[in-house]
Amino acid sequence: MESRLLSRASTVTGLPQLWPKLSRECVNVSFASAKRIRAIGEGVNLIWGRQLRPALLLESSPVSKREILNPVLAAASSPAEGGSDSAGDAKIAPVGFFQKYPALVTGFFFFMWYFLNVIFNILNKKIYNYFPYPYFVSVIHLFVGVVYCLVSWAVGLPKRAPIDSNLLKLLIPVAVCHALGHVTSNVSFAAVAVSFTHTIKALEPFFNAAASQFVLGQSIPITLWLSLAPVVIGVSMASLTELSFNWTGFISAMISNISFTYRSIYSKKAMTDMDSTNVYAYISIIALVFCIPPAIIFEGPQLIKHGFNDAIAKVGLTKFISDLFWVGMFYHLYNQLATNTLERVAPLTHAVGNVLKRVFVIGFSILVFGNKISTQTGIGTAIAIAGVAMYSFIKAKMEEEKRQMKAA
Repeated sequence: MESRLLSRASTVTGLPQLWPKLSRECVNVSFASAKRIRAIGEGVNLIWGRQLRPALLLESSPVSKREILNPVLAAASSPAEGGSDSAGDAKIAPVGFFQKYPALVTGFFFFMWYFLNVIFNILNKKIYNYFPYPYFVSVIHLFVGVVYCLVSWAVGLPKRAPIDSNLLKLLIPVAVCHALGHVTSNVSFAAVAVSFTHTIKALEPFFNAAASQFVLGQSIPITLWLSLAPVVIGVSMASLTELSFNWTGFISAMISNISFTYRSIYSKKAMTDMDSTNVYAYISIIALVFCIPPAIIFEGPQLIKHGFNDAIAKVGLTKFISDLFWVGMFYHLYNQLATNTLERVAPLTHAVGNVLKRVFVIGFSILVFGNKISTQTGIGTAIAIAGVAMYSFIKAKMEEEKRQMKAA
C-alpha cells in the first residue's frame, strides 16, 4: 500500500472521541502543517526530522482508532486495500542474544582467537620437540582443516559457495603464498624458540609497506615509515642476543614474512563477494595440494625410515595421532576466527587485537617452555611490538579516513 501525506487540511474522524479537549481546527492545522521533507530509501519518509514507517503516514481514508492508539501494531499488520484489517495485530519478533549483546559476542570472538592461537603455538612446539618434521606437520595442519571444511559443507554449515575457473585462477596465487608462508613459519618454529619466531614475524608490516611502495607503486607516508623504525631496531636487538638463534629459523621466518606480504597483495586482486569462511576453505584446499610434494621430497624418506617410529616410541601412537589432530584443528579454527573477528570490528580494533595476540603468544610461550631470554632480547622484543602497534594504529586510521572520504 503506497504511503502518502496530504498537503491540504484533512478531516480526521475519531479524534474528538480520543482527545475531546482538542478542537477540530487544531487537528486540521497540525496535519496541514505537516509536510513531506524527503524520502529515505524505499517507502520510508521523514516528517519533522523523524523517520516514520510508511503505514504510520496519513492516508486519504479515515484513520482508525487502533492505528492512533497502537501505531506499531498497525504498521506491522497488512490490511487489504479498500477493506478492513482482518489479519489482526502482529507480534513483534523477539530480539536474539547476538543482536542484544553485540559487544559480548565480539569479546568472545577475541577471547577464542587468542586462546586458540596460544594453544596452537604451544602444542605445535611440543610436537616439534619429539617430531621435528615441519613440512609434514604443515601438511597435517592444512589436511585437518580441509577435512573440517568438507564436513561443514556436507552438513550445510556453511553452505558451500560455487567456484568458477576465473575465481580459481585468482585464488591460486593467494593459496601458493599462503602455503609457502605457512611451511616456512613452521620450519622456523621447529628450529628456534616460539617467542623468537614471533619477534621476527613482527617485521611483516615492514615488508607490507615495502611491497606497497616498490611493487604496487603506492605512496607510503613518511609517518608510516617512521613508525616501522622501532620494529626494525627491536628485531635487530632481539636477534643479536637470542639464545636459540640459528640461521635456519631466522631465514625461514623472513621468507614467511615475504610470502604473507605477497599473499596480501594477491588477496586484494582476488576480492570477491564470497563469504570469508568459503574463501578460506578454498585457499586451504589449494594450499594443501602445493604443500604435499615438498613434504614428500624433503622429509618422506626420513619419515619412513625412522621418523614415525621414533615419535611413537617417545609418546605412543595414541598421543602422537591425537596431537597431530588437535594441532590441525586449532590451526584452522584460530585462522577462521581471526577472519570472522575482522568482519565484526573496525580495522583499527582488529590491528590492536593482532598486536596484543602476538604479545600473548610470546609471553605464554616463555612461561610454558621456560625459555631463557637475555635482557637485550626482552627489550628488543618490547620495542618491536610497540613499533607494530604504532604502525597498525596509523595505518588503520588512514584507511578509515579513506573510507569516509569515499562515502562522502
